[in-house]
Amino acid sequence: MTAEEKRLEEDRTRKAYWRRWGSYLSDRQWGTVREDYSSDGTAWDYFPHEHARSRAYRWGEDGIAGISDNHQRLCFAIALWNGADPILKERLFGLSGPEGNHGEDVKEYYFHLDNTPSHAYMKYLYKYSQNAFPYTQLVEENQQRGYHDPEFELIDTGIFDKNEYFDVFVEYAKHSPEDILIQISIVNRASEAKTLHILPTLWFRNTWSWQQNCEKPIIIQDSSNVINAFHPSLGNRWLYFQDCQATLFTENETNYERLFGSENHYPYVKDGINDYIVSGQTQAVNPSLKGTKAATHYQLKIDAGETQIIRLRLSNTADLTEPFGREFDTTLHLRKQEADEFYQHISPANLSADIRSVQRQAFAGLLWTKQFYYYVVEDWLNGDPNQPSPQRDNARNQEWMHLYNDDIISMPDKWEFPWYAAWDLAFHVIPLAMIDPDFAKRQMDRLTREWYLHPNGQIPAYEWHFSDVNPPVHAWGTWRVYQIEKELYGRTDTDFLERVFQKLLLNFTWWVNRKDNNGNNVFQGGFLGLDNIGIFDRSAELPTGGYLEQSDGTSWMGMYSLNMLVIALELAKTNPVYEDIASKFFEHFLYIADAMNHIGETNIHLWDDTDQFYYDVLHLPHDERLHLKVRSMVGLVPLFAVETLEANILQAFPGFRKRFEWFIKNRPNLQKNIASLETTGSEARRLLSIVSPEKLKSILQKMLDETEFLSPHGIRSVSRFHADHPYIFEVDGQKHSVNYEPAESTNGMFGGNSNWRGPVWFPMNYLMIESLAKFYDYLGDDFKVECPTGSGQFMTLKEVATELSHRLMNIFLRSEAGYRPVHGGNCLFQTNAHWRDLILFYEYFHGDNGAGLGANHQTGWTGLVATLIHSCGVPSQPENTNRVIISQLH
Repeated sequence: MTAEEKRLEEDRTRKAYWRRWGSYLSDRQWGTVREDYSSDGTAWDYFPHEHARSRAYRWGEDGIAGISDNHQRLCFAIALWNGADPILKERLFGLSGPEGNHGEDVKEYYFHLDNTPSHAYMKYLYKYSQNAFPYTQLVEENQQRGYHDPEFELIDTGIFDKNEYFDVFVEYAKHSPEDILIQISIVNRASEAKTLHILPTLWFRNTWSWQQNCEKPIIIQDSSNVINAFHPSLGNRWLYFQDCQATLFTENETNYERLFGSENHYPYVKDGINDYIVSGQTQAVNPSLKGTKAATHYQLKIDAGETQIIRLRLSNTADLTEPFGREFDTTLHLRKQEADEFYQHISPANLSADIRSVQRQAFAGLLWTKQFYYYVVEDWLNGDPNQPSPQRDNARNQEWMHLYNDDIISMPDKWEFPWYAAWDLAFHVIPLAMIDPDFAKRQMDRLTREWYLHPNGQIPAYEWHFSDVNPPVHAWGTWRVYQIEKELYGRTDTDFLERVFQKLLLNFTWWVNRKDNNGNNVFQGGFLGLDNIGIFDRSAELPTGGYLEQSDGTSWMGMYSLNMLVIALELAKTNPVYEDIASKFFEHFLYIADAMNHIGETNIHLWDDTDQFYYDVLHLPHDERLHLKVRSMVGLVPLFAVETLEANILQAFPGFRKRFEWFIKNRPNLQKNIASLETTGSEARRLLSIVSPEKLKSILQKMLDETEFLSPHGIRSVSRFHADHPYIFEVDGQKHSVNYEPAESTNGMFGGNSNWRGPVWFPMNYLMIESLAKFYDYLGDDFKVECPTGSGQFMTLKEVATELSHRLMNIFLRSEAGYRPVHGGNCLFQTNAHWRDLILFYEYFHGDNGAGLGANHQTGWTGLVATLIHSCGVPSQPENTNRVIISQLH
């Protein structure tokens, strides 16, 4: 057992609380729903970036390379000033949703280099320009661009062209759970000496301005090189620091005078340190050296290529005699070494240094994007006793009055999406379970607890609209976490499995009752996380009237049924009652599979015999039905509804076997639409699948065609067929169309900040890889398909799954020429020694060349690459990778 595993074991058994402190600070708190008390729900306008330095947050805090305790009472982060910026760099800047030509977008360069599950070692890199940050240029240039234009990035301003920037590395190493060593290393990458102001900052989240009779914490100067912070529930903490120019104190209170022209409640306010450093306002900080926000001010002149180091120590121990002595060096070195040992233990031994680095950064990103998430909907709707009552015209989330969130949760991206998203989270936990199954289980458990789950059984989607509908992948995520812990750690946590399963019974019932319009087992669901993939906005009222019978909605429910079936059978090993429940989900699956392939008396199929593909069916008001023939991921989702039953299952569970055989005998019209219920496959397995082997071959012929779905970097979300053959549907003289769009979205559906009409998305590709592996378990080596279609090369489904895995992995890996597809045509990232090995895990990827697109720190589900690396090892390089990237660079 490695040292890191021992720490996790101590945390699990409550011998030491190693997880109390971690990278739980958000990258953006402004512009969130939680901070929005406007009348019209315009969160971006109500609390913009311009307010963030001066206005106290209600529900959380943000910062650069920051940490906090698990309830975010006390926070630590860095602030920087280059002498040219109009404000301190205390938080990451980006465009709001309305400002960006493809929605919200962070305009900074920062990288999650390392992190361990106990947060005993963490490392972060921020690249800070030595010239004035182009705030105005970024806003104005992006506002002039449209959906068809690329985004204007910070690197496009030329601010890094001459290497006039600092690399700011921030490292944390825990000597003990409550004793955190902090080392900040600043490297001047310019060709001449430059000055940098750096302000390591300690502050309390404002918890006292909202409720009556709340005791206020305090930070004071304890001695010349020590700051003491006291909080009523956290107790005392001491920040030790090396000699600095000054210690600066103010209050984490709103500057009403600056923002609203009214009198301040306190003489010292949140932006006091900013005003002292940038504007020289000495009266802006408290000369009594006390407050709720404090910073140590270092002014460093750093020679060209030089590295200067600042050390601090945040501890629960007073009067440390040598806080920066040999113990500091020894601990920092040891924690780095232990992190290496931990990840060496996790990763396959044969990995190259480059592949290992990609996987390590993926894990680091997952751990750095954990966030303290606090949102009590009832308090938010009603307002606080010490604040004016909110006057909202149509308050969002009114039906979620029970929701009380106060947890550390894995975020999709702590800047672009600093709120949990239910279906994203089910993918986050797959790689997380490899390194920290306890945290992964807690994520799955939390969303089904009574203070999250709606009384009607719905799982909250995300804070902008908790009632939105996402694909029901929670059961899949729960089962996979259980399996991964069992496989890698030898533990079978059936208590966790049963606890979540019981709540998912409520959620499954909600789906059945709310999303099956006619009771015929064909489900609608809405956009189901695939945003703009359809011809219409699938969450809105259709311009034609009527409703959609969704191929993916119904398939997701087929998958959900099978996930619940296998969980029930696992639980039935120790409790026979679950055999009956397994039988019930088997029955659900049979009816859903029948509906997918033959919808009752209407004789309308989601399966189109002519095209040999699944489509959505538009059900018009006058009982007319027609296929919407868009070749998209919607038609591939039916492959996800697949499961194999091992030969010993039917023998082990006589009750389930009896029901199984009864259906085969008495419901031949149902079982004929299920793939191979009676015929045994490889190792006498049975196959439960919506898609028969015959249909599977037809679908894979399109999916593995490089002129359709198969890109050099995975499966596209919409077939390339639609580049030359757009699908057009006309309603009342207005044309609606779907084209193949491999990059950003060219329309504003769902804000235009994501695109499911061509790019490659990791979560769907990952599910496809798993599904092909399950089909292989049944069909074995004799079942082969041409891959790529038309190549003359035939592969087993296991080999196809491996090929897809390698294509996805190659997005991040250096080609033989040293280029990474993820960096696209960005010359600095492709060629500069200080950039080229820094990996960004984007939201989605260009359908033709693999360049990263969308949110650029969405390690959440794109972190699945770490799992693929673990499973598949070293991929070969595609032949055309270098040629494509070189053409982009030119």
